[in-house]
Amino acid sequence: MSGQGADWLKGMVTVHIRGGRAEELVNRALAGGLQLSTIRWTSSGLLEFELSVSDFFRLRPYLKETGCRVHVTKRKGLPFLLVKAERRKLFAGGIVLFFAIIFMLSSLVWSIEVQGNIKLTEDQIRLAAKEEGLYPLQWSFRLTDADVLSKQLVRKLPGSTWVGVEKKGTKVIIQVVESTIPKQSALNTPRHLVAAADAVVTEIIAEAGRPVVRKNMRVKKDQILISGTIGGEEYSRTVVAKGNVRGLVWYEFEIASPLVQQVKVYTGEKKTKWFAVIGSRALQVSGYGKDEYKASEAILSEQKISWRNWTLPIGRLKETIMETRLEERTLTEEEAKNAGILQAKADVLIKAGSDAVIRDEIVLHEKADNGKVYMKVLFEVEQSIVKEMPLVQMQGE
Repeated sequence: MSGQGADWLKGMVTVHIRGGRAEELVNRALAGGLQLSTIRWTSSGLLEFELSVSDFFRLRPYLKETGCRVHVTKRKGLPFLLVKAERRKLFAGGIVLFFAIIFMLSSLVWSIEVQGNIKLTEDQIRLAAKEEGLYPLQWSFRLTDADVLSKQLVRKLPGSTWVGVEKKGTKVIIQVVESTIPKQSALNTPRHLVAAADAVVTEIIAEAGRPVVRKNMRVKKDQILISGTIGGEEYSRTVVAKGNVRGLVWYEFEIASPLVQQVKVYTGEKKTKWFAVIGSRALQVSGYGKDEYKASEAILSEQKISWRNWTLPIGRLKETIMETRLEERTLTEEEAKNAGILQAKADVLIKAGSDAVIRDEIVLHEKADNGKVYMKVLFEVEQSIVKEMPLVQMQGE
């Protein structure tokens, strides 16, 4: 152990010598075997040196012989730390208890996360894990070794090829890899692809079957686009027609857009509530009382205690209640018109499909009356226009 470490264990004091024969005191103490260090004269004319606690008590005879008085100015080391701890038993006990609780909480499994499962339900996996001793609020040291637990879970979970168990802090992650079974292709009957609506063809791609329309051709609803019959009259056969046909379709919308709209705004008034969070439970600690706001919106913000990769299920939750009110906003006719058309476009795309594109819009009629703007709008949309028609149905007709 280094000299400084030994001095800290023994305890060291710094003293000032007053009156008497200070130089003689130092000489006699050193001759008597006392270890004095950092001997110097202070700016106030006092002799200062440092010595151990045990040597401090052996210094008394030399003080009497030389007529000096001693005054302790500094104390450091383990003995003095123990004295302070003795005086503050409750404080020291609280610190010990705090770390003991943190250790106990960090030794528990607080949550289990399941990943990778598709066919197997999360409840099935959690039940199998519980049968093997893995469940929330279980002690970490009581868990089976991860490799052994993985093999046991594979045996208990039919359809799984590998199960990984990983502990991260107070959370355990169960990663499941399920066995893949080749999909059996559906047994499709021969069919045509026909038009789902009146349209003008913009694109046609035939993967199987015989295309009977071409680009820029106008087609009627239920007209055959890609035929499932191929070959001549004597050597014809039927197939499952496959492909994609896109076309321009027209949608007519009647729109009534109000000139006065209600908008939600924040008033700036707010109330804050704090909650202590332990696991999935929250205990309110401040912000009691009923909310006096007629209309409000709550914003939640949660903070958990974490250290490095460890996240404890202990923290605090802040709930901010923001007062809101509805304000009327008056639009110009042009603003109301744009708002109505924008909503109509959204409705068109929902109806036409996710791959649809609006190519053009034409306002056929427009007027303002009774606080609203009324419009009749025609949208030109490019979309997929195919639907299936079994050949059996065609033969039956």
